[in-house]
This record gives sequence, structure tokens and C-alpha cells, in this order.
Amino acid sequence: MIREVRKSAASGLLVLVVLLVLSVIDIIAFVQGAKEHAAPLLLGGYAVVAVVLAIAWMGLFIVNPNEAKVLQLFGSYVGTVHEPGLKYANPFLTKRKVSVRVRNFETGKLKVNDQNSNPIEIASVVVWRVVDTAEALFEVDDYVEYVHVQSEAALRGLATNYPYDAHNEGELSLSANAAEISEKLKSEIQERLAKAGVEVMESRISHIAYAPEIASAMLQRQQASAVIAARTKIVEGAVSMVEMALDDLAKRDIVRLDDGRKAQMVSNLLVVLCADRNPQPIVNTGAVD
Repeated sequence: MIREVRKSAASGLLVLVVLLVLSVIDIIAFVQGAKEHAAPLLLGGYAVVAVVLAIAWMGLFIVNPNEAKVLQLFGSYVGTVHEPGLKYANPFLTKRKVSVRVRNFETGKLKVNDQNSNPIEIASVVVWRVVDTAEALFEVDDYVEYVHVQSEAALRGLATNYPYDAHNEGELSLSANAAEISEKLKSEIQERLAKAGVEVMESRISHIAYAPEIASAMLQRQQASAVIAARTKIVEGAVSMVEMALDDLAKRDIVRLDDGRKAQMVSNLLVVLCADRNPQPIVNTGAVD
């Protein structure tokens, strides 16, 4: 595995000035010699110097901020220059630009089955950057495409390991535990991209929904679950209130009720407290024992 080697390059400003001066002198000398019909050997010498200077000019290169230049000599990796500015290196080195800026992209809406085999649509946003330019260029064919493909593959794998909705207490779900799922997705993507010299800075779910063909049925299911949960809370509260009413009546000795009257009272109170409509009042004129 090829690892990045940081390399410093000479400042190109002084080299630029020297090359400019030498190029001007060589051009003036060649023109002057041509006018004075100098010996062909001398003119040939001026031409050779011009060729050497032209090759020397190829050693100048610019490194922009948050950018790196990967240097290779006849196919062999030499090092990577990160320091911005005008630089100079061996003219025979090839210099490939690699951006180390922070980038982000959004995966397409993927249609997958969740843990319960329900078809869902899911997409994510991935924020990443190159941290090892040698790995990015030499370990994978196209590191940008590699990031996109592996991120989508990680998202597919994650979606199949969790349900869209949690039906058990403490169970992670794609819709309700966005922070935890995003952290797991980040770890999964980072593991896949480690060999490409890429660091995943952030990954989060940007879209999640049931597939259109089951969206209506799942909406009814969610509504039914919500109704059941609400009814459960109402019944629990109503039972507590009835128990409290019976205890207070017994403690204060306001009225003595036999088991039949207690059962009737419990039934009436539960109907009043649990009904989804306003109860109709009925005045009881019977005597109470």
C-alpha cells in the first residue's frame, strides 16, 4: 500500500526571475548573432541553451490553498507538495493536482427493504475530504466515483439492518433515531473508504419514506398504532381516577356502597372518562341504601 510522503519544493519566485533573465539574454544573443552572421556553431549553442531553458520552465508549478500536487518521476511516486504558492521541482516530474477541500454529495433515493422487509426510499448526505493523496490516486481507480459507490452500498446495507419504525421499546429505527443511525452510517462508510485515503467528516439521512406502493397502508398502520397508544394512556388514567374516587369515598365515609353499586359506579366512570363523545347525563332518582 502506497502512503503519502510530504515533500517540500523550492520557492519558484527566484527560479522564475533567473529563468526570465537567462531567456532574455539568450534571445538577445541569438538575434544579435543572426544579424552579425555569427558562426553556425555559436548559433547552435544559443539554440541548445534555449531548449534547456524551455525544459527548465516546465519545473515551475503552482499549488493553490487546500490543494496538493502529487509528484511522480517516470511512474514512481516521489512525494506530495501541500504548501501553497509558486514552487519549482525537477522538470521531468509529473505533477498531478488533488483537491483536499471538504466536499459533499447526496446519494440518490435508494429503494431498499428494511429489517422487516418493508420497501422504503432512503437517501443520505456525505461530507468528506481526501487526507492521503497517494492512496486516493494509486489505491483506487477513481476515488470520487469510489466514494459515491461505496457510500450508496453502505447506506443500502445499513437500511436492511434496521426497521423503519420501532415496535419494541429500546429498539433503534431509521425514522426515530436519526442521530444514532447517522453515526453508524458514518462509521460504515469510513470503514469502506479507509483504503482510498478519504476521511468521512459527516453523514446523515436526508430522506426516508415508505415506498409509494405501501405508503398508504403504512400510514393507516401508524395512525392505528397512535390511536391504540392514546387509548391505552386514557384507560390507565381512567382506572387510576376511579380507584382514587373509591378510596376517597371510603375514607371520608360520604356514602357506603355495596359491591353491586361499586361495580355500577366503576362502569359509569369508565364510560365517562374513556368515551370519545360527551356522555348524556341521566338523573338517578332511586334510593341509595
